[in-house]
Amino acid sequence: MSKLQILQDHLETIGPVAVAVSGGVDSMTLAYVAHRVNPATQQFHALSPAVPSQATERVRKYAEQETWNLNMINADEIKDPNYVANPANRCYYCKTNLYDTISAYTDLQVISGTNLDDLGDYRPGLIAAKEHQVLHPYVEAGIDKKTLREIAKTLGLKDLHHLPAAPCLSSRVTTGIAIDAKLLPVINRVEQVLWKQLENHLTLTGVRCRVRPLQVVIELDTEETIQPNSDYSKLAIQTTENLFKANGFDHYCGSITVEPYRQGSAFLIETLQVEQ
Repeated sequence: MSKLQILQDHLETIGPVAVAVSGGVDSMTLAYVAHRVNPATQQFHALSPAVPSQATERVRKYAEQETWNLNMINADEIKDPNYVANPANRCYYCKTNLYDTISAYTDLQVISGTNLDDLGDYRPGLIAAKEHQVLHPYVEAGIDKKTLREIAKTLGLKDLHHLPAAPCLSSRVTTGIAIDAKLLPVINRVEQVLWKQLENHLTLTGVRCRVRPLQVVIELDTEETIQPNSDYSKLAIQTTENLFKANGFDHYCGSITVEPYRQGSAFLIETLQVEQ
């Protein structure tokens, strides 16, 4: 039996569900399958400064073409001082606000796009999920990230199966630096512009704009070795500086560097406290 069939069978046993849809390949594919299994399924997408605008647009597009029962909600995590303080377990407060909000809208069983690979990472959001009795169908079906991408491809979801990983924009801000709702869209804009500028010149699989104390680090996930004084580095630095200054964040432009991608590097300084 295929993993897709196992997933479908598992969803059938649960009945109609409430899917937390972020806009990434994991939750989008899950929402697609869950809706096909049971059209009474509901989808919930959080509108937030931490959610990239392109992810929200992707959710809207699929909801329209697949006739999802989509609910656009505001979990107001940005008003939670525990979240804004940006501790190492920031995701716990984000997911707590999200699941509290979804539960206020529906009595359906809430499910998430967590897969087997996620269980090996530091994910405090899983604690919030457990506290809210959220189920993880991919985990129950024994599906990892590679397999769920294959499922998306099998289902003909061509614009989903190749999507790069896209954690929330707050994950770009080093632990201990307070989350600024006005800064997050700037971070997203930098990443999107740099991707377009560099994708035809480098083998890109990811771009991250990391905010550190009085510093911005552009991390490029690419096969090529990027030298500090290369044309690509200079372009990335100039583009980042222009966008930060244009939006009033000059104080982060004291140092802008380009480095290789490192997963979770925003957690490098876990106890840092910086005034903004």
